[in-house]
Amino acid sequence: MALGTAMLMLAADVAWPQAASPPSAPPASVVQAPDPAAPQGEPVQSPPPPLRQDNPGLINEIGKLFEKSLSTLPSTKSPRETIDDLNARAKDAGETLSRMARPGSMVTGRAICPVSANGAPDCKMASDTLCKAKGFKEGRSLNSDSAETCSAKILIPGRTRKPNDCRTDHYVTRALCQ
Repeated sequence: MALGTAMLMLAADVAWPQAASPPSAPPASVVQAPDPAAPQGEPVQSPPPPLRQDNPGLINEIGKLFEKSLSTLPSTKSPRETIDDLNARAKDAGETLSRMARPGSMVTGRAICPVSANGAPDCKMASDTLCKAKGFKEGRSLNSDSAETCSAKILIPGRTRKPNDCRTDHYVTRALCQ
């Protein structure tokens, strides 16, 4: 195990180039010839080392990706703040539910939905009727039912059924009253 770790550490020191690198500056140990235009009394200054260029390799690009993603992520909340947030939401939801279903505001019964001018059932009127019968002002339909109502003519033996012999009636069976 120790031998494997030592080999990895040695391999980390030696890096393979990922792309052709530009020619590097001469080492600092190389003595440069004095510049004839410079005054003789002043020491010759060597040019500054070249700026580090980005290595366009895969590892470098992955590093850039991580740096960018950290700046775009939203700040995280502490666990305490998250729990407080959830508690506040649960309290709001509980208050909303308690306002919606106060004790005694949900009634059951059976009220027929009258047919409106366009032929559709008007169950708002039926829920209001059901709620008023229980002492409330108005209501909203929560549950409904439908049944087919037919005339007695269909019971005559041998008579064929005609399209207008039966109709579908809709009923409100449960309403939320206010």
